[in-house]
Amino acid sequence: MGASLSLVPVIDYFARREFLAAGLRPHSVTLPYPYDGGDGKSSSTCTVHYWAPPGEPKLPPLLLIHGFGPQATWQWRCQVGPLSRQFHIIVPDLLGFGGSSWDYPTAPPPSEATQAAALAALLDSVEGLKGKRVAVAGTSYGGFVAYWLARAAGPGRIGPVVIASSDVLKTAADDREFLKRAGEEWGAVHELLLPAEPAAMRRVMQMAAHRAPPAMMSPDFVLRDFIKKLYTNREQLSHVFKGITVGTDKFQVTPLSQVYICEVLIVWGEHDQLFPVEKAFAVQRALGGKARVEIMKETGHAPQLEDPARFNEIVLDFLLAADKHAEPSIIGSSL
Repeated sequence: MGASLSLVPVIDYFARREFLAAGLRPHSVTLPYPYDGGDGKSSSTCTVHYWAPPGEPKLPPLLLIHGFGPQATWQWRCQVGPLSRQFHIIVPDLLGFGGSSWDYPTAPPPSEATQAAALAALLDSVEGLKGKRVAVAGTSYGGFVAYWLARAAGPGRIGPVVIASSDVLKTAADDREFLKRAGEEWGAVHELLLPAEPAAMRRVMQMAAHRAPPAMMSPDFVLRDFIKKLYTNREQLSHVFKGITVGTDKFQVTPLSQVYICEVLIVWGEHDQLFPVEKAFAVQRALGGKARVEIMKETGHAPQLEDPARFNEIVLDFLLAADKHAEPSIIGSSL
């Protein structure tokens, strides 16, 4: 039984169905790989896979950026339906994830800055989006990328900004504390975030969710199947992990120059064990103290999945309120 049962295609089917029902369709585009290699030039390319409605936007555009873990369709499956009624949704796979890739191993791994530049190029390539202001929401690692994109592109191109469960201030000391919470058997963060064995997969699932994972997802044979099917590009993902610059001199957090002070929202799960909830307020202070903070009760690291109705309500209220004050003109992008 264990050899024949796989939950991955079942979950994938229902996640894709949510995207299709919301009017989104899969697309791919090949772009120059945005890494200067030290001389400002690059002959490498990258492929960005993304979901979006066909044709030019008839609604304000909203970019949803996933985190480490399962594909974007799994992470945003509860949002695309409700949000697509008010916004033109674009959901990319970041480089190294899902259907997106770069010239590995000849080109260096993407940093958050590289991921952000690739998304900026993607937005310029999508029909009807070049030069338009785009709202962005990023969760976890996707929040790192969302922050970098907003800071680099400027408020005329990117905004409002939603940072969900994303400690853009993370340091090596935070990683050590994370490993303490995980248990003594783990020696490095990547052992949990890129699990190679059922015990690691089970532990990161326990830490990511406030509620215990369903019993049907706990047996070793089920988790082994998840690992086999979700991490087929493990080598690329390990290089993406090495490319993370949060916590180094290359990733300095400064306030985002949004047009209005109400245009940054921080959403956090009250019981987040990956990035503890007090980090939400540290991020708020680092962003100038004006960002709105929403702490979601009875949720962990993925509040958009544990309480999607409340998450969607918070994000929609924020985005629609910000949209009422949007500037009609576009300030030039620096990307």
